Amino acid sequence: MDINLTMLTDFYEFTMSNGFFQEGMKDKIAYFDVFFRENPDNGGFSIMAGVEQIISYLNNLHFTNDDIDFLDKKRIFSKEFLNYLRDFKFTCDVWAIPEGTPIFPGEPLVTVRGPVIQAQMIETMLLLIINHQSLIATKANRIVRAADGRPVMEFGSRRAQGAEAAILGARAAYIGGCIGTACAATDVLYKVPALGTMAHSWVQMFDSEYDAFLAYAKNYPDNCTLLIDTYNVLKSGLPNAIKVFKDYLVPNGYRPKGVRIDSGDITYLSKKCRKILDEAGFHDCGIVASNSLDEYIIRDTLLQGAQIDSFGVGERLITSKSSPVFGGVYKLAAVEDKDGKIIPKIKISENVTKITTPGFKQVYRLYSSETSKAIADVITLNDEVIDSDSYELFDPEHTWKRKTVTNFYSRPLLKQIFKNGKQVYKVPELSVLREYCSMEVNGLWDEVKRFENPHTYYVDMSQKLWDLKYNLLEKCKY
Repeated sequence: MDINLTMLTDFYEFTMSNGFFQEGMKDKIAYFDVFFRENPDNGGFSIMAGVEQIISYLNNLHFTNDDIDFLDKKRIFSKEFLNYLRDFKFTCDVWAIPEGTPIFPGEPLVTVRGPVIQAQMIETMLLLIINHQSLIATKANRIVRAADGRPVMEFGSRRAQGAEAAILGARAAYIGGCIGTACAATDVLYKVPALGTMAHSWVQMFDSEYDAFLAYAKNYPDNCTLLIDTYNVLKSGLPNAIKVFKDYLVPNGYRPKGVRIDSGDITYLSKKCRKILDEAGFHDCGIVASNSLDEYIIRDTLLQGAQIDSFGVGERLITSKSSPVFGGVYKLAAVEDKDGKIIPKIKISENVTKITTPGFKQVYRLYSSETSKAIADVITLNDEVIDSDSYELFDPEHTWKRKTVTNFYSRPLLKQIFKNGKQVYKVPELSVLREYCSMEVNGLWDEVKRFENPHTYYVDMSQKLWDLKYNLLEKCKY
């Protein structure tokens, strides 16, 4: 969706930008990083999403006359600054980790380099996009992994926090591994398969449950999935469904697609339904479960022997109900002097996790050549390359913890998406991103993928970057 969202920013971006302009700093080059500090749900990793929307946003940055008039009426901005905004043109360089990539706390997900007013102005939208879509993609991936190969459908549009959250949340859920969505608009806009059959109101509209099922079967004989819990799953819904299968579908050369259970004890009911369906000769009839599911409920029902073939997951996915904030931040990492030399910047806090990592950086992912599993990520300065036969990893906080890795290969994660304000990256098709995400998650050790107490995946620093950071810390001692 190409929508001009230039004014969707925190007001302090304008007050700072006006100040930069008045101080003669409008052309000063700054570097900003987007990163996050904790994985949602105390998980072992997250999933990157939202790059396509960042590109769309940056390609449409401009201020309208109405925007300028609005700011002018505040009576705190100079005429010169407002004229600058009137002729605003985005000229920054931007790098981002591709969508679908597993990501970890502390590493830059997006880096912006350019005139400070431009780089500062886009903070809010970049965070809004990355925080929302990465949150939902991460939750979807957890749920999909819990389903252990069974298809998961995103059913949460009506519980999302607004229209765009429904549409883009479904997009992110597809990247995370869902097979489709109930949101038709996401199919229209992003080609995420729209899925769905009937609601309880369909059943209630007819004189009998049997009549409702028969009418649906006649309308959709090739894709007949019946919702069987409107009245009573075992005493009414399933018997009526089987009767329609036998009375209409089979005599006309069709087979039932499935039955859906949306309430009750789905473990117990699915076992009973599976047995009855099999005895009736419908081994090929799937059982779909929905109703306030998440990764923990899905995992537990399957451990208890639930006979469920696919899941529809709504509110707990589209809102990431158990952990609804991603927590990404946007921090200054460096500036350039008049000669183009990069001057690193650091923010210090008594809270160690809030101390930023300075400099213009790259992130490398190291993989074992024997297993193709990810070993660790290393944050380096941008001009460093990891391509040697051996490399010493060390914990940036507990530096005595060191390990030399050999027989590995590495790849840089940050890809340039804008150069001098021009898009230089083509976003892959969503189906490609979904497959890429699955492949990359499979490249993590199972211990990292545990829902509870996952093994810590190390994000280390190069020695050069570590020295830079701690030299700055030493200089800032008070």
